[in-house]
Amino acid sequence: MPWRESSPMDQRRLFINDYRHSVFPFAELCARYGISRKTGYKWVSRFLGGGYPALGDMSRRPQNCPHKTPADKEEFILDVRRHHPFWGAKKLLKLCRKRQPKWSWPARSTTCSILKRNGLVPESRRRRRPGHPGRPMTPMNAPNEIWTADFKGEFKTLDGQYCYPLTVADGFSRYLLACQSLLSPSHEATEYHFTRLFKEFGLPLVIRTDNGAPFASIAIGRLSRLSVWWIKLGIFPELTEPASPQQNGRHERMHKTLKQATVRPPAANFLAQQDRFDSFREEFNQERPHEALNQETPASLYAPSPRPFPKRLPKIEYPNHFERRLVSHNGGIRWNHRWVNVSKVLMEEHVGLEEVDDGIWNVYFGTMQLGQFDERTNVIEDALGHKDRHRRV
Repeated sequence: MPWRESSPMDQRRLFINDYRHSVFPFAELCARYGISRKTGYKWVSRFLGGGYPALGDMSRRPQNCPHKTPADKEEFILDVRRHHPFWGAKKLLKLCRKRQPKWSWPARSTTCSILKRNGLVPESRRRRRPGHPGRPMTPMNAPNEIWTADFKGEFKTLDGQYCYPLTVADGFSRYLLACQSLLSPSHEATEYHFTRLFKEFGLPLVIRTDNGAPFASIAIGRLSRLSVWWIKLGIFPELTEPASPQQNGRHERMHKTLKQATVRPPAANFLAQQDRFDSFREEFNQERPHEALNQETPASLYAPSPRPFPKRLPKIEYPNHFERRLVSHNGGIRWNHRWVNVSKVLMEEHVGLEEVDDGIWNVYFGTMQLGQFDERTNVIEDALGHKDRHRRV
């Protein structure tokens, strides 16, 4: 038989019952219940005044606040705020002191509390923090397993024109595939030059980048228009963790050498700067020995990919047990006559859903798991907390 638990309220009821039946003298009764006579008289007084319900704990909230702002001053502040709904506490207090110089006014923090307590401060909308899959772990064991890409920090040529160098390298051989001057890091320009690289060198398995545009975004899965295109080509976009350039250390080290050789000082104009980049790329790949390659050159270890760039983008295929849904122009899919938000980045693309539990579905775009869909909440939770989001097929 389990032990019977007793709450403080139960003890007070038993104490009052024993008191009413005069079982023990009052001092002995209090001693049996482990309380002082003062406490005993308190509970008896409360019982006589309100019965058993009065034996509950009372609020410890203070009955008054000596330093509370007087009601007339508080109302004065609120009235000024209503006439100036976009003013902050500092401006309101300045005007209050000007109108009532003889009054003592509360501090700025107290004024902020008054405004907030009366619903005159709109709650700030919290910015959604996108998740991240974690440290990239794909090994670089052969050419074209991983390409690394980044934008070397922008700078001005001597004629005042901004230059944004796009750099792409093979992770295994360190072969510098491209060092291209761009006027801006736009999606269109970046896709154009990646198309040129894919036609010349073939397709890699993975492209590793940082989290900046145009490589990533704050959409579900951190997908961007560029990474959606890569996935359709059968390339998995891999992201380094935020503020972790060491996770793409080979590429960053190349950037240091590039900067020393080509932009200190910068060239006279945009075209002259591109000539410098071309000369650097030729020397870096063909002539410069690399310590990590046992003093071999990157060109001696690199070979183009056997995966050619297709003339047409292939359709994304899903296993037969998947449910396919088309993402509409509003960024959502239809599920059981309801609209489910996905992302506008994927509009006019098909996503696949795999049921993993009753009413729970994993959502994929190609080989990438975007999130998990719960039919009960009608929401897709981002899967970026998972280390392995790559569907093995």
